[in-house]
Amino acid sequence: MLNRAVLLGRLTKDPELRYTPNGTAVATFTLAIDRRMTNQQGERETDFLPIVVWSKLAELCAQYLKKGQQAAVEGRIQVRNYENKEGRRVYVTEIVAENVQFLGGGQGQGGESSYAGGFDRPSPFGGNNSGGRSRDSFNDNPFADDQRPIDISDDDLPF
Repeated sequence: MLNRAVLLGRLTKDPELRYTPNGTAVATFTLAIDRRMTNQQGERETDFLPIVVWSKLAELCAQYLKKGQQAAVEGRIQVRNYENKEGRRVYVTEIVAENVQFLGGGQGQGGESSYAGGFDRPSPFGGNNSGGRSRDSFNDNPFADDQRPIDISDDDLPF
């Protein structure tokens, strides 16, 4: 199974930073993402996707991301539910970010800066992760540090 979302959009407002009762930081913001196709009136439609970021990356997002700034988010889609004050079940679909690239732009912001998160997460490919992900996390090659040929027999190939 695969649950992976890679998004590029602009923040609709500054991130909101809160802390759980045990002190874990959580930041939320919404990305506005234009669709590629236009509707019948020739206008582009926009999707507004809620993003949730945890721990140190949440604090960094709250500190450096601002309304209108472009950001790339890599994470997973999550659906959660709760019961509201009227006793009705409410379902919320959101993106739980594992990596965020700060791309700059927006209101009065100059050059491009970026940051990839993923603190304290083991590399899904094993190997040395050194406590975080590289700045080019969207282009990470799990075999780049190895520089050795892959030992695989023709019997193991699916074609």
